[in-house]
Amino acid sequence: MAQIDTTGLTGKMLIAMPGMGDPRFEQAVIFICAHSEDGAMGLIVNKPTADVSLRMLLDQLSIDPTVNVDGQRVHFGGPVEMARGFVLHSPDYESVVATLEVDERFHMTATLDVLESIAQGAGPETRLMLLGYAGWGPGQLEGELAENGWLICDASPDLVFAIEDDDKWQAALKSIGVSPLALSSEGGRA
Repeated sequence: MAQIDTTGLTGKMLIAMPGMGDPRFEQAVIFICAHSEDGAMGLIVNKPTADVSLRMLLDQLSIDPTVNVDGQRVHFGGPVEMARGFVLHSPDYESVVATLEVDERFHMTATLDVLESIAQGAGPETRLMLLGYAGWGPGQLEGELAENGWLICDASPDLVFAIEDDDKWQAALKSIGVSPLALSSEGGRA
């Protein structure tokens, strides 16, 4: 049986396979912010929330924007700590508190000052705002990969930030040469 190379998934993307069984991850595309022997942490980049906007989030945090934030969406980042916010963004912003440099193209900030900067028009130029994250314990993600729960593709700023949310799953599949029509929800065994 061929082994899946699951080392170095930080900065990669997971593409949910059909039949995953958890509706929260149906057709999910997840950007992996951190992966090590201790587990993994990622953000679902293609599922905007239906009921939370950036304006609502800023109002709740008593942050008064000086720029127009109407129409800016907040995404469902995953089912863990859904009250916690994350901003996945371009490297043109760094928090004075803490910013994780995932790689040279992607940074992630989870401190309040990034929202204050965005509200003042000084935040990262390219960004996704997310609530919650997807997390895996030691060996858990590797097990899901071995069970054909996910495909892996390279992340790109276009895939994460520019493509419409409804099109990201198919675009991620296309980036590795897979047609959504060719996928089965039943895993095969040789």
